[in-house]
Amino acid sequence: MSGAVVSIQERAARSRLGLWLFFVTEVFTFSTFLVLRFSLWGNTRPELDQNIGLVATAVLLISSWSMNRGELAIKYGDKRTFTTSLIITALLGIVFLAGIVVFEWGAVFGLSTGHYLPTDGVYGSVLFLMTGMHALHVLIGIIFIIKTLIDGNNGKFTPESHFGVEATALFWHFVDLVWVFFYPALYLIGTVHH
Repeated sequence: MSGAVVSIQERAARSRLGLWLFFVTEVFTFSTFLVLRFSLWGNTRPELDQNIGLVATAVLLISSWSMNRGELAIKYGDKRTFTTSLIITALLGIVFLAGIVVFEWGAVFGLSTGHYLPTDGVYGSVLFLMTGMHALHVLIGIIFIIKTLIDGNNGKFTPESHFGVEATALFWHFVDLVWVFFYPALYLIGTVHH
């Protein structure tokens, strides 16, 4: 069987399976952080800026829409919409990251007064663990988007063969979905601990 030619569809199916298995491991990782949050904080939460949480969530949800738009565009051979959509998605991802770094981590970097430091007991450590791990995934997603954008503009993707775009979109949507769970856990659920 060595030397057998594998079709584009077969390669995409194998890659898709690998991607979904990766997501399963990621679900366990992020679920562990949620369990940790509720175990250590109980029915309390740190006092965080509600406006920052809401704006960051809106930015990420809009980026998911633009990523979906870009994926659909490549399926129909619309390179211009693909390019515009991926640029918008990457920029929104950067805005999300900047918001978290400046407003939630600001005190660490001397950028703002920030509410908590990683050394501020269970509130600081869990907050930085959850937002840090999520921010790392957002950064990785932005890198994937930029690489996908470059590849797309170099003619690597066609309406018939575009698994790289699909994989990037799925990763981005997964990262956004994680935030949909993290946002209420960090910003909304529980009484404020002073």
